[in-house]
Amino acid sequence: MLIIQPIGGLCNRMRAINSAWMLAKDRGDSLTVIWNINQELGAPFEALFEPSPKFHVINIHSKWNPKKLFLQTTSRFVNNEEIKAHKGDGLLDEAFRVSLPSRVYISTEEHFYPCHSYELFTPVPSIQQKIRQMTRDYSSHPVGVHIRRTDNLPSIGKSSTEAFIDSMDKELKEHPDTIFYLATDDRTEESRLRDAFGDLILSNKDRDLSRNSTAGIRDAMIDLYALASTKKIIGSYFSSFTDIAADMHGIPKVIAGEENENS
Repeated sequence: MLIIQPIGGLCNRMRAINSAWMLAKDRGDSLTVIWNINQELGAPFEALFEPSPKFHVINIHSKWNPKKLFLQTTSRFVNNEEIKAHKGDGLLDEAFRVSLPSRVYISTEEHFYPCHSYELFTPVPSIQQKIRQMTRDYSSHPVGVHIRRTDNLPSIGKSSTEAFIDSMDKELKEHPDTIFYLATDDRTEESRLRDAFGDLILSNKDRDLSRNSTAGIRDAMIDLYALASTKKIIGSYFSSFTDIAADMHGIPKVIAGEENENS
């Protein structure tokens, strides 16, 4: 039996579940997901995604949940630091992997086993409808723009607003029919880009930016899937949201602030 407690925000959880699913599949195990509803992600799994026959979900509201504690204490517990210490480029060390017993409880935010399929995750119908509304005005060349701010200091330092504008200007020169879908957690950034690009900016204007509510996480999902429906992403440095949006359909991405360094 393999138990995964994905930690962190939406995309960290999706990649951890994906990794656990592939590991469980290779081991011939069942998969149980411990979904903690907390300040980082304040929504139950079923408010976001359709049930999957590939794993069982247990929603909890506290790390002291009795069912969670029972599963954790009766299994080999592997925490986030141990996962990071025993993985290379998205893959657990073979010696560590084979050393794991038949009953394992993993708590991590990491991508630790190769998986680039997101078939496990089907948004609930109300979210799918909103995604269709957000993407119906895409041009023949839609480009996603993800600007991560709030507490992500590495992203703020590397991917400045000016770097995003430079990358977007370059995209327009190469593809004059470009429309940008903007996903950002900072309304000031959205105002600056609308000043620069006007009606070329599409976004979920009425979004809830909180992460400790169901409404906020549902809006984050709308942004994620709208970004993943573009042909290219201009994203933020050190952001799992950028990475997952590109990885979902294998679309190219550039990181704002890195283009000039590599030119």
